[in-house]
Amino acid sequence: MNDISGYQLRTAWIYFLRSLRLRCPTCGITPIFPSLKKTRSLRDWFTPLDGCHRCGYPYEREPGYFLLATWAGSYGMGSLIGLILYFTIDLKFHPPIFYLLLMVLIPVIAANIILARHAKAFFIAFDHFFDPHEKERGENDDDRDQGGQKKPAPIAPSKPRQKVEFLSKT
Repeated sequence: MNDISGYQLRTAWIYFLRSLRLRCPTCGITPIFPSLKKTRSLRDWFTPLDGCHRCGYPYEREPGYFLLATWAGSYGMGSLIGLILYFTIDLKFHPPIFYLLLMVLIPVIAANIILARHAKAFFIAFDHFFDPHEKERGENDDDRDQGGQKKPAPIAPSKPRQKVEFLSKT
């Protein structure tokens, strides 16, 4: 059984704080999502940027990467908030069901929209802590083109060719 060292605990805490600030878990500087000024639609609100331009950490590794974050983080927290609100309001005030549902559903929908970014940021930090996605030593991205293949090395020029003249019959 492995014990958690002080370094691992400190690292996890740093990643968690960076995710609360919606920053890259590796460098802590680059934002994970576009700023509020650049958000034009709900898609912009929910979709993270491609990756960190400072350290190269990719925010989304594959399609469906954020399904767990969306279901467990955003919807789970929204459901928990909804249950707490429902029972608190129902036990204290006993409103009619229509008003009770309005008083519960509106905050739950708002909480899901607000918490979606934080759930994804926390999932990125959680994933980076348990499965760091870092470059291997010696790997140089400058040698690679868009497809991930190495660019061909340039061929060194050979000796200058001698002119070969053909005899022509005139």
